[in-house]
Amino acid sequence: MSDQFRLIKALLREPVDRTPIWFMRQAGRYLPEYRETREKAGSFMQLCQTPELACEVTLQPLERYPLDAAILFSDILTIPDAMGLGLSFAQGEGPQFAKPVRTAADIKNLSLPDPNDDLRYVMDAIRLIKQSLGNRAPLIGFAGSPWTVATYMVEGKSSKQFNTIRAMMYREPQLLHQLLKHVAKATAQYLQAQIEAGVDVVMLFDSWGGMLGAKTYGEFSLDYMQAVLKALPSSYEGHRIPKILFTKGGNAWLEAIAQTDCDAVGIDWGINIADAKRRIGAKKALQGNLDPAALYATPERVSALTQAVLDDFGDGPGHVFNLGHGIYPDTDPEAVAAMVETVVKSKENSFSL
Repeated sequence: MSDQFRLIKALLREPVDRTPIWFMRQAGRYLPEYRETREKAGSFMQLCQTPELACEVTLQPLERYPLDAAILFSDILTIPDAMGLGLSFAQGEGPQFAKPVRTAADIKNLSLPDPNDDLRYVMDAIRLIKQSLGNRAPLIGFAGSPWTVATYMVEGKSSKQFNTIRAMMYREPQLLHQLLKHVAKATAQYLQAQIEAGVDVVMLFDSWGGMLGAKTYGEFSLDYMQAVLKALPSSYEGHRIPKILFTKGGNAWLEAIAQTDCDAVGIDWGINIADAKRRIGAKKALQGNLDPAALYATPERVSALTQAVLDDFGDGPGHVFNLGHGIYPDTDPEAVAAMVETVVKSKENSFSL
């Protein structure tokens, strides 16, 4: 049944009746029902680690909007947390690790988490979500890219300049490669376990690859994402498992990204989707790319901006409508409704037999 979902078909560049839509962080703080569940959980980590609550918030957006996918509610830092680095979320300060990884000894001491043991709560959440979804919509699983996850592990927290890991990259590149290889292996095992638990699509979020340079992006980010993608099956139990690769700020490297084993390339709002389509051609599907800030506009303006993205992509298969990055927490749910309704009602960009 999963092969018949509109999202799956679009990601594989197959004919669809209309452009499918989902959006990054669609289960999140912009929804009052999410905030209520988050308060009930007591903490963000408790919300992630309680399968019943993770299932509840995963499904909340689909109760409001006719979306074409659910995305697992979790966090990209579950893997280093399972490695024993002591993850916490300080109010207003983002994620922090009690034990940053900065030396050869630190890397040597890292464990390789068993996703079905150390991260069992994620797999339990997936199974519960799939049971609750039935044939209503596909479920997207995800992980952070090795580079992005490593930035938090080395910096120990969120950063604007990433000075510590960038210094390591230039002073001790082989040390950083050791860390990235370890994280890539753990990431591949984690996504494989998600597939076995029931996700229909997997996505790599490379949130910080865009801060790398022209010569360092391939070596320290893209190569490791490709290693993860190559380790994953293209199908499981007779169903294709599409793979999405998204580098925020990666528009300069679209051709290289499209040469990986991904099925779809996510793009941010820094490029016109028509240009991205022209550069990539028929190689891969495209996902994107409305500016999240556009949702601050009036519903009428949101609808017009959404339609502009659809028009820019034009005819042909292989478009999944999405934001260019995650939705902002102070977004009005009514603006989201205008965006979703515009995509659902638009037939001009469909590609049907």
